[in-house]
Amino acid sequence: MPDCAPPLDTITPPAEALPANACDSHFHVFGPAAAFPYAEDRPYTPPDAPFDRLRALHRQLGFRRGVIVHPGCHGYDLSVTLDALDRGAGQYRAVALLASDADEARIAELDRRGVRGVRFNFVAHLANAGWDELAAIAPRIAPFGWHLCIHSDQASLAGLLPRLKALSMPFVIDHMGRIPAAAGTAGADFQALLALRDHPGAWVKISGLDRSSSTGKRPYADAEPLVAALIAAMPDRLLWGTDWPHPNVRGDMPDDGELLNTFLRLCPDPATRRRILADNPDRLFRFQP
Repeated sequence: MPDCAPPLDTITPPAEALPANACDSHFHVFGPAAAFPYAEDRPYTPPDAPFDRLRALHRQLGFRRGVIVHPGCHGYDLSVTLDALDRGAGQYRAVALLASDADEARIAELDRRGVRGVRFNFVAHLANAGWDELAAIAPRIAPFGWHLCIHSDQASLAGLLPRLKALSMPFVIDHMGRIPAAAGTAGADFQALLALRDHPGAWVKISGLDRSSSTGKRPYADAEPLVAALIAAMPDRLLWGTDWPHPNVRGDMPDDGELLNTFLRLCPDPATRRRILADNPDRLFRFQP
């Protein structure tokens, strides 16, 4: 039985049209389990959230492109993600979980299918690998132009950043590092995140407002200052994502339309919106014209 709540059936409509080729840069596809079974050792069991439902959400919100972040509940079996890439008609890319013994031939195959990075979970309840596994894979994926996708939290982020910056390859910090909004933008951890504007290979995802919110209550207004500060500091290396279908939510289930409208309100400049929603993901994930 699922131990996660399902996403909302009805969401708030987007307040404005999105730029051409707007990209939802962070979401997951779960199952259906009858076709794509969940891993035996999965850290959680979600309700099915299949690709068809994801496509319907993107049509409703106005996204033409997207980046699938392969979830831990499917383990190293990438079948569900590769199926979505094949069905996505070139408009989707993916970030994979990859075993440390993956060889160049496997990486090359995944690159052809649309994979553009490898994710590592450093959040305690999801940890799929440690730094040794990351360091082993990094030199193998670097020649393909892939990046490291880092799911961290306040406990792990400070120790990870110096090591990541020393690798000389692109890396993405998911969910604004999951730094609690209660710590404020002046806190040492968030200031270290902002300082990534000076590191050319660093990217940050404006996603998971509910995971940064200290209240867990929609619309997560206490996390808005974090978003605003990142937009002001480093718009050239920000990505935006829904985090649909929001696994392991502990507070209110997010409304994806409401999340999008919050971003549009905090980023009113059309050129900056286009940069974050379209131009930046196009550069990092290498979409075809």
